Amino acid sequence: MQAIAAIQSLFQSPPIPYEPQKHTLKGWAKYCLQIRGYSVVYADKADFAVNTRSDGKLYFRVTEQAEQVDGATAWIVCDRTTQTTQVFPPQPSS
Repeated sequence: MQAIAAIQSLFQSPPIPYEPQKHTLKGWAKYCLQIRGYSVVYADKADFAVNTRSDGKLYFRVTEQAEQVDGATAWIVCDRTTQTTQVFPPQPSS
């Protein structure tokens, strides 16, 4: 999944820092993706989806708690204490 790797590198150096007093985590993540040229669209089963050429439509959920991550969708996890953001790919169905 090359799109996941590209999105991870985007969040290693985001265009603006995440400031919870100014915007929601979901809004910040969508803005960061859109400003870098990603097509962010509505998703029924996730917080939003990203259309990519290489991997098709990727569904994302966002959280500040890593323990919420499940394998159904890709996740963007922002840790405010360390000021880092990680992207977790969806896990293949078994």
